[in-house]
Amino acid sequence: MSRIGKKPIILPQGTKLELKEGEVFVTGPKGSLKRPFLKGLTLSIDGSTVTVSRTSDEKTIRGYHGLMRTLIANMVDGVSKGFEKKLEIIGIGYRAEFQSGSFTFYLGYSHPIVFALPEGISGALEKQTQVSIQGIDKELVGQVAAKIRALRKPDAYKNKGVKYATEVLRKKAGKSGK
Repeated sequence: MSRIGKKPIILPQGTKLELKEGEVFVTGPKGSLKRPFLKGLTLSIDGSTVTVSRTSDEKTIRGYHGLMRTLIANMVDGVSKGFEKKLEIIGIGYRAEFQSGSFTFYLGYSHPIVFALPEGISGALEKQTQVSIQGIDKELVGQVAAKIRALRKPDAYKNKGVKYATEVLRKKAGKSGK
């Protein structure tokens, strides 16, 4: 049996989980999320404890067991606490502005880049060079952060660009002249 799949999910106070017509609905103080529930698995709700189990030992169902449990646990965490990713902009003249749900990035190109945030995601600027992305859907928060990072990936030779706050950059040595 899957080590991750057999762990129970504890629902925090004020969080509700339901399974209707093949979809899992999770509602909490920050909002609500839904996701299709994979076939071959069963969901049992006992008060504030939720467990995911499988109906057979088929290889694909075994693979989905831990995945589905983790996805549901992330949904529960999202509607109760939320998720956040922080990015840093490094480089002379590189900066960002935030206004009315969209970021404007100045990243050394000949034009500014306007990045509109999708629905369900909020953003903030702590400084002109520190961007914060928040939301209840972990997958969407990570995807938006990855798209912002891809606007100007960190350069290995100059250490300039957009990086995650926890990311450590290693500067490569350039050509060595004689």
